[in-house]
Amino acid sequence: MDIEKLGIDELKRGYKYEKDISSYICNICDKAYAEGEIFKIEDRFYSAKKAVEIHIEKEHSGVFMSLLNHDSKYNSLTDNQKQLLSLMYMNHSDKEIALRQKVAASTIRSIRFMFREKAKAAKLYLSVYELINEKPIPKEDKIVPIVNSALMIDDRYITTEKEKDNILKNSFSSLEPLTLKVFPAKEKKKIIVLARIAEKFEKARKYDEKEVNRILKGIYDDFATVRRYLIEYGFMQRTTDCSEYWLK
Repeated sequence: MDIEKLGIDELKRGYKYEKDISSYICNICDKAYAEGEIFKIEDRFYSAKKAVEIHIEKEHSGVFMSLLNHDSKYNSLTDNQKQLLSLMYMNHSDKEIALRQKVAASTIRSIRFMFREKAKAAKLYLSVYELINEKPIPKEDKIVPIVNSALMIDDRYITTEKEKDNILKNSFSSLEPLTLKVFPAKEKKKIIVLARIAEKFEKARKYDEKEVNRILKGIYDDFATVRRYLIEYGFMQRTTDCSEYWLK
């Protein structure tokens, strides 16, 4: 789920509509439902829009639970907060939640108030920030988007679009076909290079190790090093026995 590229309404719906391919795309797993097609689910037939909604509910336990438990650097909710929000979403009263949590109803009321005020603050900040982003940003100042799979946000990710272009130009002898000259030692450069290499893999597809090695070997001789860093930096995941690899 690429939170940076999704609007609030798209996040709440759980899917986005991509005009260029006339399809509804699940935010969670990228499964596409082409507009105009009819989809059979169990013994009934549905339009693309309805099918993606049913898919989210059946395969991902609904939009609310998917967002609440999303494995993301942006999800800073504690386990207790998640539990409280879940109970509120299920429309339990403060008294019912308090009994489950073994606290006073007034405590739950205070927490509900705190959640509401945080949401107001977030709404104000988002409005201000979006107004700033409506202004054109020079390439030398525009920060490269952080990959959604980043395990930890720090200074390694503060790279401008201009710096990115220079890193790619100096690291690769060719961008098509992708050919890496040297694997960089600096962390900031590694992230840019790995992000570019990760683009050679398809979303929602599982690869065996031979396929991964074949793709990476076409890019750089020391494919094992690149493969290791793709895992370490969170661009890819794999099973414990290394039998399957996929983009995170």
